[in-house]
Amino acid sequence: MPTLKLLTLNVHKGFTFWNRRFVLPELRDAVRSISADVVCLQEVIGTHSAHAARHKNWPSTPQYEFLADSIWGQFAYGRNAVYTEGDHGNGVLSKFPIAKWINHDISVGKHERRGLLHVILKTPDAARDIHLICTHLGLFERQRREQYERICELVRTAIPASAPLFLAGDFNDWRLRAHRVLDRCAGLKEAFVQLRGRAARTFPSRWPLLRLDRVYYRNAKLVNASVLSTRPWSHLSDHAALSAEFAL
Repeated sequence: MPTLKLLTLNVHKGFTFWNRRFVLPELRDAVRSISADVVCLQEVIGTHSAHAARHKNWPSTPQYEFLADSIWGQFAYGRNAVYTEGDHGNGVLSKFPIAKWINHDISVGKHERRGLLHVILKTPDAARDIHLICTHLGLFERQRREQYERICELVRTAIPASAPLFLAGDFNDWRLRAHRVLDRCAGLKEAFVQLRGRAARTFPSRWPLLRLDRVYYRNAKLVNASVLSTRPWSHLSDHAALSAEFAL
């Protein structure tokens, strides 16, 4: 069986907790060490003129392209937040060919711009498509309730019932409401819930208490999953990274 190893991380725009230090080059080394086939990124910067002027080691390319480097030949970027200095959003890096991608606006209200980056990948044997959704949901319960429904609608209308499907990212779901909703409407299971009985603790990365980051899946067999919360990961973002491996 072909396999897929997935890594998801809120990169916190390339800065450590409280924005004390710019660590994107170190983060790239850590991401490389996992050898993931697909990487889901949240809070990744496309452009930022002020940071580029302030930090000597700021990359000349968008952050997602800098992280992809020569390892992940395919990438997609869903720009969500746009401001005077630049923009940020969700990104996907892939070793598999990207056949198509689209960024869906799921913002609720005017102050938080959120999106679903839906990427269609070709499997190694080209037998079928893999559907991957990378997201970062709102900070407030009312926003997330509506965003769950938009995820469900996207799955119902745009993704074949038999296709392998992965939904990963920062859900901000500290009340653990998403599991039941996504299972009911889309048949999605969460990797750490299936493996260990509970979602992984990921925030804050140095002393993980809240279970905010998730990897949901459908039509794939979970092989293993792990939380990357020790050094160097604990000092590279305010969120711990999650890694999960599946048989397709």
